[in-house]
Amino acid sequence: MWQPNQQGDLRQFQLDPHVNLKSVADVFGETGLVLNKLACCRPVFEQIRKETNIMNFVQPIRDPKKLEAIKQHLKEKNERDYILFLVGINTGLRISDILPLKVGSVKGTHIVIQEKKTKKKKIIPIRKTLRKELDAYISGKLDSDYLFPSRNKKRRSEVVPISSSMAYKMLNGVARKFGLKEIGTHSMRKTFGYYFYNTTKDIALLMDLFNHTEQKVTLRYVGILQDTLDDVLKDFEL
Repeated sequence: MWQPNQQGDLRQFQLDPHVNLKSVADVFGETGLVLNKLACCRPVFEQIRKETNIMNFVQPIRDPKKLEAIKQHLKEKNERDYILFLVGINTGLRISDILPLKVGSVKGTHIVIQEKKTKKKKIIPIRKTLRKELDAYISGKLDSDYLFPSRNKKRRSEVVPISSSMAYKMLNGVARKFGLKEIGTHSMRKTFGYYFYNTTKDIALLMDLFNHTEQKVTLRYVGILQDTLDDVLKDFEL
């Protein structure tokens, strides 16, 4: 039976094919806490994430007032993090596809990428507000520069993008300031889906954007199914 040490660190263990990975994940709790605790042990985390679908625990940011407050807070505090958040909630891209973006990738009318997870080509339009903010942010930067460079150069001579764990730490920390729980980097993608569906009701297009094959999966993924259940059961008592 696997048990973490006092620091919640799995580095001392070897991956046993007979171990119930869901149980291992449960030791660390739900949502982004799992990502945060296991960032030190990437191979283990990646297998647990794939087999237990941990990312599904994080929530979208449903409250539009809090969404705007977070945007304003990030804009005042850190321009890089602000732009990262804007790109995330306005494109619906996974964090693994956002972090490697370079300045030249966002100069046109669309962001064109090959998704790391699916290997599929994605073409996402850059709308007016995002375009304006991006133009101000990338002014004076080279096309080859990373859009979200890491400032940690202690052990590196080359410039690299920030890590997903650092992006998580930033977003989760800000979310907590505004009283939000179950928020991680995947929340940006889910927030995009949540508002897209509530605005357009176009579930077919959203399924295509997220590469889903079932409506129920998409509705659950972006939090709509839970909202519907909450509304139906709100006044139901026996």
